[in-house]
Amino acid sequence: MLFADAALARRIEGAEAAIARGCARKGAAALDVAGGCAIFMGAESPLTQAVGIGLNGPVSEAEIGWIESFFRSRGAKVKLDLCPLADPGLLEALASRGYSVLEFNNVLARRLTGAEAESAPRVRRLRDGEGELWSDVVGRGFFETATLSPEEMDVGRAIVAMPGAMCYLGLDEGQPAGGAAMAVWNGLAMLFGDSALAASRRRGLHRELIAARLAEARSQGCDLAAASTLPGSASQRNYERMGFEVVYTRAALTH
Repeated sequence: MLFADAALARRIEGAEAAIARGCARKGAAALDVAGGCAIFMGAESPLTQAVGIGLNGPVSEAEIGWIESFFRSRGAKVKLDLCPLADPGLLEALASRGYSVLEFNNVLARRLTGAEAESAPRVRRLRDGEGELWSDVVGRGFFETATLSPEEMDVGRAIVAMPGAMCYLGLDEGQPAGGAAMAVWNGLAMLFGDSALAASRRRGLHRELIAARLAEARSQGCDLAAASTLPGSASQRNYERMGFEVVYTRAALTH
């Protein structure tokens, strides 16, 4: 069992911030602030948010103002993922400024030492030249639509182009049906970008996507893996079946 203390949160949120910075591509912008970072990837992009804020101590009103100006000057709403182990004064400050909760996300983690590997015969690493294919398949699964807008495709493209990102393609009856990504940061494997097409769900593909990334994480000497899901979702259930446990719940706040 993992103890969800501030040290664990700093490790996971630090990795999240590193991934956010890595996803910044041409036309994007990033701001390092209050121990975390704010990323702009487009006004409607799900990657546009501030992460890792407030885990290294108090956050000043000026720093909150910098975050707000960063987003609003680019025509985006302010969105901030708040870890419950952040400095308590941050929540009070955000509440006084009129922030509201947009959604919750559960952060799950598991140790990798001593765990047995599971097979993943339908999953392989992404090959050169398959970035557009991966972005399309993952995007259609995530946004649950038959066709993607250029902005929606850019979400996947940013992940594929991220330095250090390892992307995986899941096949169902030999056809691309899902995908996922992983990045390693200081011995921590962050699993993200999970998606499967609706027709291929409930067939064990997501579990294989998790297994393939855990095998890679072990081969790289990682001692810990983490991911985030919507509370009570099928994704959370699959991660828990693979030995993960909820260590804390983030609140996505907006203003």
